[in-house]
Amino acid sequence: MRRILFALLLATAAHAESLLVLNKADATLVFVDPATGKITATIPTGEGPHEVAVTADARTAIVANYGTGPNPGTTLSIVDVGARKEKRRFQLPGLLRPHGLHAVGPHVYMTAEGSRVVARYDAASDRIDWISGTGQEVTHMVVARNDERKVYTANIGSDSVTVIDLADAPRRIGLKQIKVGKGPEGIDLSSDEKELWTAHRADGALSIIDTATDVVRTLTTGTKMANRVKFTRDGKRVLISDPPSNEVLVYDAASKELVKKIPTHEMPSGILVAPDSKRAFVACAGAGKIDVIDLSVLTVTSSFATGNQPDGMAWVP
Repeated sequence: MRRILFALLLATAAHAESLLVLNKADATLVFVDPATGKITATIPTGEGPHEVAVTADARTAIVANYGTGPNPGTTLSIVDVGARKEKRRFQLPGLLRPHGLHAVGPHVYMTAEGSRVVARYDAASDRIDWISGTGQEVTHMVVARNDERKVYTANIGSDSVTVIDLADAPRRIGLKQIKVGKGPEGIDLSSDEKELWTAHRADGALSIIDTATDVVRTLTTGTKMANRVKFTRDGKRVLISDPPSNEVLVYDAASKELVKKIPTHEMPSGILVAPDSKRAFVACAGAGKIDVIDLSVLTVTSSFATGNQPDGMAWVP
């Protein structure tokens, strides 16, 4: 009986909710209990891991090993979520500096910043099954529609958003560039996929793109170097991190009005919203901590340490 109970406890622990956090300077992926902030597993990755995504079945986590300044990364870490270990170091086919990731089902869309492309990793077949150039400089972050008919990238060096239309793929792939403000980086789609928001690093503004018409609306935010944009899961609010100001800005998604500026620990960067939209986790790279924002009161209520320069995060249900 004791053995059965122990096995049940292990199975329950293996399937508990986890927050996944990348520590760039440590080159590690840590599993964290989101209720307590306790690290439950630490996994080595490639150099300079920046972003992580989890497939829809929650079995596989993919880490983009961006590399360091002198050494461009060329690999993905393929992590077995249940076993909590790196299964393999996947060598990309001639692609440099993998960065932004976005998972839809078994597919993980990724940018290769050093190669000016978007590619798709298929976890089921363990291969890159599609690559498309953007023709833009510093293609950094990526987001895809749930039906995978369109993919959007923020291109820091070209002041643009690329729209890749896959509705007729592979017979025809559409490519469109939308000019926005200076240095677009953070990017996210609204829950109804009618709007795409991208925050600019260099001009204290953000662009809101109507995804049906590609018409751009610009809002002045006053940010010093906006880093990430994230809608809450209920679609009501948008969170924007501003590392130099040590703040996260909260906007009302409908009215486009600023609701509040939330003070955080040093250099808030990556943002992840819990599935219930009650909490947001903010990776404060300069402090080595994750701040937890209670979204009902818009205040940091707790924080916990994860390692050196935390940034990209993902959720395992």
